[in-house]
Amino acid sequence: MSIPLIDLAKLTHASKDIRQTEISALDKACREIGFFYLVNTGISSELMTGLMTQAKRFFALPQEDKKAIDIKSCVNHRGYGSIGEEQLDEVGHSDWKETFDMALDLPSDHPLAAKYPTMYGPNQNPSDPQTVEVLQEYYVQAFEVAQKLLTAMATALKLEEDFFTRCFKDHVTVLRMIHYPPRPSQDHDNGAGAHTDYGCVTLLLQDHIGGLQVKNRNEEWVDATPIKDALVVNIGDLMQRWTNDEYVSTAHRVRASQADVHRYSFPFFVEPDYETEVACVPSCMATDKPAKYEPILSGDWIQSRFDATYAYREGK
Repeated sequence: MSIPLIDLAKLTHASKDIRQTEISALDKACREIGFFYLVNTGISSELMTGLMTQAKRFFALPQEDKKAIDIKSCVNHRGYGSIGEEQLDEVGHSDWKETFDMALDLPSDHPLAAKYPTMYGPNQNPSDPQTVEVLQEYYVQAFEVAQKLLTAMATALKLEEDFFTRCFKDHVTVLRMIHYPPRPSQDHDNGAGAHTDYGCVTLLLQDHIGGLQVKNRNEEWVDATPIKDALVVNIGDLMQRWTNDEYVSTAHRVRASQADVHRYSFPFFVEPDYETEVACVPSCMATDKPAKYEPILSGDWIQSRFDATYAYREGK
């Protein structure tokens, strides 16, 4: 099964017929594979290129400069993660990448930062103000895309249009920059090991190098070949729980870069407010199909996954 293409302009079109046809295609993609390309997002090529430029500039800095905003020194999981810090491959520990994470920038004395200090609070920003400006602009625009997409998904599931979007007042959505350097040996055949994302949905901007692979229903790895200016979208574990496994969170991986090849990508992990109760939506359960999962707070679930995939959080 190949990865389908969904047009955001059609999902939000003034024509009800055009809108509904594309929403039906979106619903099919979410149920059958959990991955799709999203085109006509409204994010400009210039901003995407600018983000790529800033990522290359940041990751090319001396290690001591990057470590000045080390994610291990930040209680709320923001900043730079060095190679080996995150291990999505929890068994083989063969992931080979470095990262930078940012989210909503709240002051340390904000009530939410006081209540949930490991999820809310200030960012640790790169020292270059131009890098910060581009990151913030992309974060804002990607969030707008996510809200339009979640509105369409709610419609597809026969829910109120704002069923999901109303859960994003104080969200914990994360923008990540990732650099996959050339692998040092055959021991690191994955840039990122096979995993599912643990949030709601993920919007991924990838460079032209490729390497992302998706496992289809036949247990085959399918290449998510880059398409210019398109985002690759996938369903996360929270959305799968919310929809009682109707929408599927699909395993994917990133094959490691070969000699002298550097790959960059930018996942935007769309995650609701910490206190969002994720319980089976009414349209995805029936007498003969009861809810499979107990309700859980979104933040509790995400926190548990952070603890499982980051070496520095073991035992915390």
